[in-house]
Amino acid sequence: MSAGTRSGRLLITSGIAFLLVLTGCATPGQGRSGVVVTTNILGDITRQIVGGEAEVTVLMKPDADPHSFGISAQQSAKLEQAGLVVHNGLGLEEGVARNVQAAEAAGVPTLAVGAEVDPVRYTAGSTDGRLDPHFWTDPQRVSRAVDLIAEQVIAHVDGVDPQVVRANAAQYRGAVNRLDAEMGRQFADIPPERRKLVTNHHVFGYLAQRYGFEVVGAVIPSGTTLASPSASDLKSLADTVRAAGVPAIFADSSQPDRLARVLADQAGLHVEVVPLFSESLSRPGRGAGDYLEMMRSNAESIARGLGRD
Repeated sequence: MSAGTRSGRLLITSGIAFLLVLTGCATPGQGRSGVVVTTNILGDITRQIVGGEAEVTVLMKPDADPHSFGISAQQSAKLEQAGLVVHNGLGLEEGVARNVQAAEAAGVPTLAVGAEVDPVRYTAGSTDGRLDPHFWTDPQRVSRAVDLIAEQVIAHVDGVDPQVVRANAAQYRGAVNRLDAEMGRQFADIPPERRKLVTNHHVFGYLAQRYGFEVVGAVIPSGTTLASPSASDLKSLADTVRAAGVPAIFADSSQPDRLARVLADQAGLHVEVVPLFSESLSRPGRGAGDYLEMMRSNAESIARGLGRD
């Protein structure tokens, strides 16, 4: 073999190696950036923590249902190119669970927040015994989640300043703790015999545990809005409502309250249907533009609904 031939082959081999590097055959994770968050509640919390240190993309739109929302092919690709994916987990995001799993399979770091904040189990209905994903109705658990998210952002997202992220987290944690104290004072005015909750579906178990409420039942006896109540479910709950003397039923603001009104009619009592922001933030200016506003709105509605004569 001539020297010229050997030299030509070396040049070709070197060229191929260079092209492979350019086309992405590099170390795992290279090219990933930012944070992608599934739900808008966790999205707001994550943005408060990250601040301007990295891009935060939130998949779930305002006023959406976390159990049923889906994402586009472009958003799915964004998931697989994230530096970190933050999701609720525990079965909440039923429409995007496979997309999160695909990102995990592609090597993207993920944080399932619900599983890390001491989740409780449902104790009634078709989801009895399963872990309840609705942890955000307890501000104390959200306070824990703030630190979890901050540390995962620092560990996995390139270019962030750890001191800035931790300072943002500390400031926001303080706001959440003040919210917790404020809600405790507000609920203190509700007599113990009136601390009974009936909702569209089982979503306020954590709030009940934190502030001393009893969850009497739900119109949809399940942890997901995708389930449907039977006639016997409605009759059973109507009997419970009648016996308990519940003055209000709380319906999610993003869901029609027709079922709650049917239950009120069947109970044969004057039961007010009060809208709450239970699983999604609203558009700005609609009462739940961020997590803190959402929880304050809910606390006021619950106190008013259960405190009236």
